[in-house]
Amino acid sequence: MTTVHRTCPLCEAVCGLTLTLDDGGHVTGVRGDKDDPFSKGFICPKGASLGHLDEDPDRLSKPLVREGDQWREVSWDEAFATVARALEGVRDRQTIAVYLGNPGAHTMAGALYTAPLIRALGTRNVFSASTADQMPKHVASGLMFGHPLHIPVPDLDRTDYLLMLGANPLESNGSLCTAPDFPGRLKAIRRRGGKVVVVDPRRTRTAAQADEHVFVRPGSDAYLLFGLVHTLFAEQLTSVSVEVNGLEEVREAAKHFPPEVVARRTGVPEETIVRLARELAAAPTAAVYARIGTCTQEFGTLAQWLVDVLNTLTGNLDRPGGAMFPMPATEPPRSRRPYTTGRWKSRVRGLPEANGELPVATLADEIETPGEGQVRFLVTVAGNPVLSAPNGSRLDEAFGQLDFMVSVDPYLNETTRHANVILPPPRVLQSGHYDFALLGFAVRNYTRYSPPALPLGERPSESEIMARLAMIASGLEGDLDEFIIDQTLQKAGVELQLTGETGAERRLDMMLKLGPYGLSLEKLRENPHGLDLGALEPRLPGILRTASGLVELAPPQLMEDVERLRERLDQAPPEMVLIGRRHLRSNNSWMHNVGTLVGGSNRCTLQINPADVARLGLEQQAVITSATGRLTVTLEPTDTIMAGVVSLPHGWGHAGSAQAVAAEHAGVSANVLTDDSAIDIPSGNAVFNGVPVTIASL
Repeated sequence: MTTVHRTCPLCEAVCGLTLTLDDGGHVTGVRGDKDDPFSKGFICPKGASLGHLDEDPDRLSKPLVREGDQWREVSWDEAFATVARALEGVRDRQTIAVYLGNPGAHTMAGALYTAPLIRALGTRNVFSASTADQMPKHVASGLMFGHPLHIPVPDLDRTDYLLMLGANPLESNGSLCTAPDFPGRLKAIRRRGGKVVVVDPRRTRTAAQADEHVFVRPGSDAYLLFGLVHTLFAEQLTSVSVEVNGLEEVREAAKHFPPEVVARRTGVPEETIVRLARELAAAPTAAVYARIGTCTQEFGTLAQWLVDVLNTLTGNLDRPGGAMFPMPATEPPRSRRPYTTGRWKSRVRGLPEANGELPVATLADEIETPGEGQVRFLVTVAGNPVLSAPNGSRLDEAFGQLDFMVSVDPYLNETTRHANVILPPPRVLQSGHYDFALLGFAVRNYTRYSPPALPLGERPSESEIMARLAMIASGLEGDLDEFIIDQTLQKAGVELQLTGETGAERRLDMMLKLGPYGLSLEKLRENPHGLDLGALEPRLPGILRTASGLVELAPPQLMEDVERLRERLDQAPPEMVLIGRRHLRSNNSWMHNVGTLVGGSNRCTLQINPADVARLGLEQQAVITSATGRLTVTLEPTDTIMAGVVSLPHGWGHAGSAQAVAAEHAGVSANVLTDDSAIDIPSGNAVFNGVPVTIASL
């Protein structure tokens, strides 16, 4: 037996794992790494199933080339040559599009090679799961703090009061807030006399553990948050401790959202709104945290902005126990160029870019609409937008119209079945792992590297696959990693001796040595359980990249959207709306082929309040209809969801899949029902929560 230590790559919690492997490289046991200073032995069902996912028999091991309706295994050279020939025929690079999926955020290849690949392809048609998930937070942070990755996270280990909206970390393990053992950290708040309040249309597992759960109508979080802001100003409870611009503009805007008015829109009683504002102001330390439920709605960016307006007004921004900015070990110097959006727009609907991306809600438009720049060539990396993007059935049809598609993906799935070439990355245990993205959102500064536990053999690493695609697209030859290293060191004006067995490891070594702690790959190898880099510390004003050098409380783009919010204040909500939900043993669409992770509570059912079942005369199944589609669903009556609200989990719909376990537990795709014409305007994020639907018996 061999024992190896790794960071779990299956969600955002970055838990340390201890694995045992037999002489054949098979995982015989997985447990939490009790010596990891961050996760301290915590493990969830996903991490415990890492061996099953790693050795999934449906995982592709060789490249596939599609010839008509048939697939043929080919050599790596033949696969790359097929891609090269297809690219040679592309005269206009703006007819190429790229889609980046969620799993790429959990790999070194995703962090290090997607940007060079996009530059090499020379296209502005970049789409990703970010505009189906978190773009409102990036846009709000960029406008307030000057950089989209400067995202304050709740200082969970020191706060006295935590207000959470649209977040269910007991199921998701946290998001844009890297916190292994999130459940234990919430319990610790209560043990030390603090309070946890959860605002959600469902009484989730997280809400059930909290001190208080507040039901709120889906899509109305921005109104609720503005009601809290109004109360702070009206009762003179503000205590701003950092230098800001726009305080008076926020005060004026908040006058239009008094608690008695927003109570009608949100379903939250006026007295509850006032009390929550007073509790936030009175707590010794407090933090407001909101996630996917508040991002994936019509006013997602305003909701995320108001979260940090509240943290600022209560004196809790950049304060121990409040909302603080992590300092990851590989944080690069940030440009002083002020953040902006809309540097270009999509061809068909004229939607502005954000963070170099266009909204995934308009990808089908770009493929289907004839004319100059019509997308004919698609590259997907670790993504399944047919199940994860809005109006996925339309995308399914659109992908069938492409001239060529290449997918870097371990599976033949609902999206990659349209590809002409599939390039499968190796097993998890054959890959080195470092969480470049997620450690930037950690509630305690920490770092850890996991070298490959098993040899690659004759196949390329995922990093090598991505690098080779980039070189094919650029038409150049040579070593991409050495080129990037030389350019980076020249810009930094330093010379470094770098170590590492691969180009990716050498780049990691460089980033660590240039980072704020002066670490190295060798240092991380000497500490296989990870390094504790200390509690979060105040970073303002140094971290700000705004033109003024101040926190911008009232960015013009957001104040403009406040007017749109005001116009909807008196609008009656739909009679019935759809929201999504997370499962502890699932992460979007890419874990449904592991037998140990499906079944039980991890089922694709429509949760519905019993009062709605009785009112509509429903039985075990029903038909749910929206503006874009119709599904037959199995009902799960439960009083944990508000009346007038129904919930389907995200990422299902595997009927006819080549993945045996997923096909057996197919479920239905909630994104048959979501409308790709509905977006959050400032960020372009898709609207998955608060989708108007009707429900009828079969």
